[in-house]
Amino acid sequence: MAEFDLLILGGGTGGYVAALRAAQLGMKVGVAEKNKLGGTCLHRGCIPSKSFLRSAEVYHEMQQAESFGLKATEVGVHFPGVVARKDKIVGNLHKGVQGLLKRAGVTVLHGTGTLMAPSIFAPSGWVSVSLEDGETEKVEAQAIIVATGSCPRTLGIPIDGRHTFTSDEILAHEALPGRMVILGGGAIGMEWASLYSDFGVQVTVLEALPRILTGEEPEIADEIAKLFKRRRVQIITGVKVLTDSVTTADGEVSISYELDGQREIVTADALLVSAGRECNIHGIGLESFERIRVEQGRIQVDEFQRTGQPGIYAIGDVVGGGLAHVAAHQGLIAVEHIAGHQPYPLDRARVPRCVYTRPEVASVGLTEEEAHRSGREVKVGKFPFRSIGKAQVFGEIDGFAKLVTDAQSGELLGAHLVGPHVTELISEAGLARLLNATAWEITIAVHPHPTLSEIFGEAALAVEGRALHS
Repeated sequence: MAEFDLLILGGGTGGYVAALRAAQLGMKVGVAEKNKLGGTCLHRGCIPSKSFLRSAEVYHEMQQAESFGLKATEVGVHFPGVVARKDKIVGNLHKGVQGLLKRAGVTVLHGTGTLMAPSIFAPSGWVSVSLEDGETEKVEAQAIIVATGSCPRTLGIPIDGRHTFTSDEILAHEALPGRMVILGGGAIGMEWASLYSDFGVQVTVLEALPRILTGEEPEIADEIAKLFKRRRVQIITGVKVLTDSVTTADGEVSISYELDGQREIVTADALLVSAGRECNIHGIGLESFERIRVEQGRIQVDEFQRTGQPGIYAIGDVVGGGLAHVAAHQGLIAVEHIAGHQPYPLDRARVPRCVYTRPEVASVGLTEEEAHRSGREVKVGKFPFRSIGKAQVFGEIDGFAKLVTDAQSGELLGAHLVGPHVTELISEAGLARLLNATAWEITIAVHPHPTLSEIFGEAALAVEGRALHS
């Protein structure tokens, strides 16, 4: 029987970051992972999809060579090469994670961990790990972190990996379809719509809600919809998808939907189901713990990631984290609380959100509507990228920045951007939110010229109607 100070179920972003921090704090740490270290983000999500998006972006830029005074001949897509590049990046990072844990002295148990009921010898409970070789190992720990992640929802649609896919299967598909239907206009769906469109695929997005990217500022979502329409991506919102209507025949897949009382059918070479994710909480032994509450498919935790069972914590997608950087931060909070520190609880209003479409979307804090609903009087500043010199240099002038501020104090309540490389820019707004900075303070911060970051200074000036280059 193995014994640890801390055992973590799941070696994804949240799990392995928590393990590294716990090792720094002198704990004896074990990680039970049934697949590969790095989890969904590294192997089936963030990293591989962004590799595809980068390849698509480069292909688009090559097609625009003449606008930069350059000549490029025989520009084309070799999609197996795109897949191979993705695999190489993922492989390198996977080796990196393995090396980090090994150097930190973390024990990795390659198998599936199941929580077992507590006893007088193990008040927090213990874990049975079904190892790859068929053996079972009993593990006791002073504390346990559940970080088992999530999997894509299928909506009951049969996924065959040839014509119907989720984000898991599509990453391994080495052929570009001529036509693609994507169910879901959230961040993941729109990223796939963006990269496939850049690769020349005819894309249709079906979204049940009235608009795409419903978690974002409506003006931002509307701008993306407008720009995607310019790219000939068909976006149909407000639809009722008839998930039991999916059929495949003669190398094609068809699906029906209802819109304004009319039934329509769309046919394509491939169907990507991108309708959110569900928590991996089944079959891990939660039913053995009456004090661990599960509501709406998520484990309930407090501000320090504690479940109702003493000694058991939960982080990441299983608690509704939804983002790799949230899972990692929650892991740090949990570990430091286990170690007896007083970590600062996570404030979701200060967590940046990023969508890696072309152009990108990034935001942090309240939308204008949310700020009004909170009872505040607000002032808004907007500034377009087309008036930023560096955007002209890049040849990427679509989009804008919108800052939402408190009219009385000037405090930055929210920042919302759509445009070139905004996922790299949003951290300035995130830091401003953390420090309760005002729009005036942003205006007196010197932004180097020429840079895309100048848009923050101009948007902050625009709050008081003082933007200089509009």
